[in-house]
Amino acid sequence: MPSAASPRPAPHDEERVGTRDLAHWPTAAGRLLVRLVARAAEVLARLFHWSVSNVALLLTAGAGLAFVWGLAAVTGEVYEDVVGRDGISVVDQPVLDAAVAARTPFRSELATDFTDVGGPVVMPILTVLVAGGLALVWRRWTPVILMAIASLGSLAMTVTGKQLTGRARPPESLAVPPFESSPSFPSGHTLNATVILGLTAYLFALWINRKRWRAVVVLVLGLLIVLMGLSRVFLGHHWLTDVVAGWAVGLAWLASVVTGHRVQVTLDRHRRGDGQGRATPAMSRAQASPSRRKPSRS
Repeated sequence: MPSAASPRPAPHDEERVGTRDLAHWPTAAGRLLVRLVARAAEVLARLFHWSVSNVALLLTAGAGLAFVWGLAAVTGEVYEDVVGRDGISVVDQPVLDAAVAARTPFRSELATDFTDVGGPVVMPILTVLVAGGLALVWRRWTPVILMAIASLGSLAMTVTGKQLTGRARPPESLAVPPFESSPSFPSGHTLNATVILGLTAYLFALWINRKRWRAVVVLVLGLLIVLMGLSRVFLGHHWLTDVVAGWAVGLAWLASVVTGHRVQVTLDRHRRGDGQGRATPAMSRAQASPSRRKPSRS
């Protein structure tokens, strides 16, 4: 049995972003979260004969989905109240007017081609390619599982969010065809792009060792998320507040999925016995810096 001074085994590849150990929870709130999820997962794992860490991932993501959905519902109610009092002239209409003034045939065509990437045809294909490709490279199911959870949650929030408000889209006279008929709030293209591209950035950050290339990937995908939302306003398919809501809800759901993965990593580490867990893995303090870096995959 190794002594307390023995170096700790290096985390698996998916357990860190650069030198940041995903199983390290520096705050009391984070440790409490893991402790509570671990206890609930232990009970459910016995009932369904699943691993505790996998159940913990689903529990954390499920709780995050419920919280984000509730937040979206409250946002929808507040939004309706604000629109009822002030209309859309304060922010949305001036921004749309500026977008209309900036259009040219070339810009409109370019924006239409770009926004189609976030639509219901191209985005699912990209999702499958990214998740499947990374799963083959990693030789793990983690990318597929996380992408499936993220995509299903994003789709559910897009559909229910639109039903909550039923907001009308900008007038067709101010929009670039092809026109869309579904409710406007929130922007589904923006929400789904935020979740899918954001999770893609997270997965690549786990895989790439060099800090410079991780930063490039995050910046590029982050820019695409911003441009996706702005393209919806530029084309007159959404109001600016629809897009802002899509960014906010998407980021909140993305954070829930990433947190679920971190909880799963923590409990897997505890199961292997290479963490500092005592009664539960969440009770461990800040872990020491890893003894070696994972090989470069830039």
